[in-house]
Amino acid sequence: MIKQPKTIRLAGVARESIVDGPGFRFTIFCQGCPHNCFECHNQVTHDFDMGKEVELSRLLEEIDKNPLLSGVTFSGGEPFCQPEAFCALAEEIEKRGLDIVTFSGYTYEELQDMAEQKEAVGDLLDHTRLLIDGPFIKEQRDLTLSFRGSRNQRIIDMDAVRKTGKVVLWEETS
Repeated sequence: MIKQPKTIRLAGVARESIVDGPGFRFTIFCQGCPHNCFECHNQVTHDFDMGKEVELSRLLEEIDKNPLLSGVTFSGGEPFCQPEAFCALAEEIEKRGLDIVTFSGYTYEELQDMAEQKEAVGDLLDHTRLLIDGPFIKEQRDLTLSFRGSRNQRIIDMDAVRKTGKVVLWEETS
C-alpha cells in the first residue's frame, strides 16, 4: 500500500488553461525536474529545493471552485518525481469526473521501467488519460504542435494503451 501524502511541492498553478491539454484545464506545476532540457520553457521548476509545499486539500478546493473545468493537467517540473502525491491527487480529481493529463520528460517506456521499481509511478500512469512524454529537444522545437514543444514528444492515449497493451497516439478528434 502506498503512503498517501497530504502535501505536494509545487512551483505554481494555472487556474484556467487551454494550452495544457484538451478542454478547459486547471494546471498544476510541480517543483523539481532532473531532465534540465536545454531552453526548457519552465526552468524555474528544475530546482528540487525551490517552490512550496501545498496541501492536497487546498488544491482540490481551488479545482472545485471552477465548474467549467474538463480536467486537470500535471506539469512541471517532473510529476513522476512525486508520484505518490500526484497519484493521491489524481484519485480525488477523478472522483469529481475530471480527467488527468500528465506531462513527463521521461518516455512512456522509461516510465514503465521505473514502475517496476516504484509502484506509485505505475499508479500515476493508471490515472493518466493522456501522457505527453519525452524531453524537450530544442532542435526539434515546433510551435505548431498541440500541447507540446518538440516533435519527439508524443501525446499518448493511455485509455487506448490500457485496452490494447501498446502505445497508441492520441488524435485531436478523439
